[in-house]
Amino acid sequence: MIPHTHSPTCNLPPSILPAARFPKPSASLSRPVFRPAFFKPLKPSKLFIQPLKCSVSVVSDPPNLELARNQKPVLAEVARTVVELSSVGTLSTLTHDGSPLGIGVRFAVDLTGTPVLCFNEFDTRVSADRRCSLHVRLEQSGLRTPQCTIQGTLGKPGDSTVLGKLCSAWKKRFNEEVDESDIYVIDVERVLQIEDYAEDGIWVSSSDYASAEPDPLRDSAEKIVDEINTHNKEDVNRFCNVFVDSDFQVLDAKMVWVDRLGFDVHMRSVQKDVYEVRIPFPRQVTDEKGAKSSFNGMSQLAWEVEKNFHVAEFNKVTHLKKVTGSSF
Repeated sequence: MIPHTHSPTCNLPPSILPAARFPKPSASLSRPVFRPAFFKPLKPSKLFIQPLKCSVSVVSDPPNLELARNQKPVLAEVARTVVELSSVGTLSTLTHDGSPLGIGVRFAVDLTGTPVLCFNEFDTRVSADRRCSLHVRLEQSGLRTPQCTIQGTLGKPGDSTVLGKLCSAWKKRFNEEVDESDIYVIDVERVLQIEDYAEDGIWVSSSDYASAEPDPLRDSAEKIVDEINTHNKEDVNRFCNVFVDSDFQVLDAKMVWVDRLGFDVHMRSVQKDVYEVRIPFPRQVTDEKGAKSSFNGMSQLAWEVEKNFHVAEFNKVTHLKKVTGSSF
């Protein structure tokens, strides 16, 4: 990594998180002011040597924002995240006369993403054919609703140890005790993952679904997005103008979601068309602190490029997806 030094006229831009605002850098440079020391001089009879202390600040290389691969989490990871962040869904089964039946249910999940349900006398409502599906959705910033449909077979675990773990999973999610005889699970066969309404879905195998890990930012993602959209709208707009290669003027922009690899933004043109763009982090993050640190670094770079304090030595994001029916 090659160290970069900044001109004295280049101060830091406002930080994204927290939302405190800072003054812009001054264009003039005042002469240093020397002040008399406030310590008493040493006596001549004593020799005192104070070691000098210094620090070196190194600015990291500009982030490469056009990643060739792994810009977004794989679909299995997205599905696991949607299920982890949801606690209600629609269970669809067949009744005794073969008619379809869909009911709203609460559910928990085990360590592999297997849905855990609790029913009282549910056997009387369904046929011997235990094929079923569980439809789950997750609203993101009021702009996008990813959803997944888990297909499988409804059954009751027979192992007492497994039942105990499933009861613990239920208590952890809903903070309530449950009788082991009321516990059901869905043996997952495949999962249909859909990014939003009116979009085509893609099937995920049961093995990929079970082996995937939910996103590590899932519990703080909504909080981070709300803070940025509320207090740092100017920074989001700047990201679109600096990091995105588009052929139109961005009228407004709003962050949709954030994960370990980056964040999604909806931006609106002056013609009122809405586009979705994926802006990756310079590197993968694993927690809220890492996400905020990456945001701050990207905010600084975008501000410096906009003010011509820094050359745009990075690859801009070029892939845009037009969004239809957006409420933005």
